Amino acid sequence: MNFELTKEQQMVRKMVRDFAEEVIKPRAIEIDTSATFPKDIFDQMGELGFMGIPFPEEYGGSGGDTISYAIAVEEIGRVCGSTGLSFAATVSLGASPIYYFGTEEQKQEFLKPQAEGRALGAFGLTEPNAGSDAGGTKTTAIADGDSYIINGEKCFITNASFADTIIVTAVTGKNEKGRNIISAIIVPTDTEGVKVTSNYDKMGVRGSDTAEVVLDQVRVPKTNLLGDPQKGFHQFLYTLDGGRISIAALGLGIAQASLEKSLNYAKERKQFGESISDFQAIQFKLADMAMEIELARNMVYKTAWLKDQNKPFTKESAYAKLFASETAVRAADQAIQIHGGYGYMREYEVERYLRDAKLLEIGEGTSEVQRLVIARQLGC
Repeated sequence: MNFELTKEQQMVRKMVRDFAEEVIKPRAIEIDTSATFPKDIFDQMGELGFMGIPFPEEYGGSGGDTISYAIAVEEIGRVCGSTGLSFAATVSLGASPIYYFGTEEQKQEFLKPQAEGRALGAFGLTEPNAGSDAGGTKTTAIADGDSYIINGEKCFITNASFADTIIVTAVTGKNEKGRNIISAIIVPTDTEGVKVTSNYDKMGVRGSDTAEVVLDQVRVPKTNLLGDPQKGFHQFLYTLDGGRISIAALGLGIAQASLEKSLNYAKERKQFGESISDFQAIQFKLADMAMEIELARNMVYKTAWLKDQNKPFTKESAYAKLFASETAVRAADQAIQIHGGYGYMREYEVERYLRDAKLLEIGEGTSEVQRLVIARQLGC
């Protein structure tokens, strides 16, 4: 086993880290407090090729692998959870399904602009009454000649206010067993009948756009159907497996930031005449944080490697997402404890890490759903 990063992966890490430190980090507090989506930062990331890291050059990408992409999410999440989440969502949810399942025409029309950083994408799965139970989808797409007419409502959709396209899941019919056939359809956001509103006041990742999408008699051509109409449900389960790698990588970045802040603070803060890093109680907290982060990193990178090798990774992506997200919450919580009263203050940032990390235990499948996925993969 070779755990070393390739030269290309190391280059991606350095490039993304430099950008994150120089451009994103100085604005991270302001992005959070103002709850403003940093569109200009995403424009710069697009120009640098970040949006196309895991896609082939023929579709405007960089020809990188999933490990490189996970590293990019980790490095951005290390300085700003909001920017990291929106970056992960546009690549793994807005663009990747088109790459996985789209026709050549769809890739040229919808994927290429996203991979080149000229457009953002979103993925409309969650509904008011269909969260963990995605099979409970109520949105419908009725065939009408050469078009589908879509009606329904989606909620908690990342990037929707700034997306050029939203991949929407909708019921398109019944199978032979009488169950709903759920298909995925690409919906340009400028289509008549698409209404996007962003009125959520969130606890964390406040600079990542989260919106409600209402689809009222939205007519799109049948050529916008993504993949096999009979396999839409399985397609977005595969999409979520890949998305869990990026959420795990985001958790890894937040956890790493918590450790670095805590270590630096512990060395500087003096109590009873010595640095608190000399106290065994603090040392044990830091040791546990470092250990869990390294274990999470190994799991995230292994899962990304499995995906790149076209090997099954459903169970491993659930492992990675579950462990890394819970590690991020624990690390941020301990970071606040190490900082004491200062940790409760916004200027020290560690309280933001905890608020941002909490979403990772909920989005793209709650921790409970991850445990359910793992149990099923074990044959339970």
